Amino acid sequence: MPQDALDWTGEGVPVARRFDDPYFSLGNGLAETRHVFLAGNGLPGRFRLGFHIAELGFGTGLNMLAALIAWRAAGVAGPLRFTSFEAWPLPAPDIARALALFPEAEAVAGPFLEQWAAGARHIRAEGLEAEVIVGDVRQTLPAWPGRADAWFLDGFSPAKNPEIWGAALMAEVAAHTAPGGTFATYTAAGHVRRALQAAGFQVTRSAGFGAKRHMSAGRLG
Repeated sequence: MPQDALDWTGEGVPVARRFDDPYFSLGNGLAETRHVFLAGNGLPGRFRLGFHIAELGFGTGLNMLAALIAWRAAGVAGPLRFTSFEAWPLPAPDIARALALFPEAEAVAGPFLEQWAAGARHIRAEGLEAEVIVGDVRQTLPAWPGRADAWFLDGFSPAKNPEIWGAALMAEVAAHTAPGGTFATYTAAGHVRRALQAAGFQVTRSAGFGAKRHMSAGRLG
């Protein structure tokens, strides 16, 4: 995504002009990540050696950094594996500007930002092995050989970016989920929940973060 496709709120939150949608909560993006994506997937309680998170929508990398903070705090041996699918990767200066809102995430972001600025899409840092797969996820996910223990479904709003929430793609998410694996997402849109159920997930709806009444989570099988 070219730099001129971003707007910034007065609070410093990046907004995708393409979708007129913020990259994270206008309230507290890090707290939202912990509520929706970590707690929604039963993390950090499920962390174990070799645990693999996959994500739709890398954005600023905030979710990855929140997971890394939790992983390090949990003291699990070896690195957390993290794979994210992103169509429009942001340039490093924009990511750094966004992460400045969250000193806790910014404090661990240095190695990631340095590698990202150099063009790397395989990121290695203490406790982390990550890959960001760039392109249309409708093509890149079916071609991915991996399977995730937990999914962060964090694309832009289903109302504004419906192609990332379609039934075919949710079926691919399920096909790339390890047995007993989980997903979590901030949206409770009915068609998204039905697509995930049809793909084989047992879907639940729970309290969302902040002003969002509900979110969705589920387990495969």
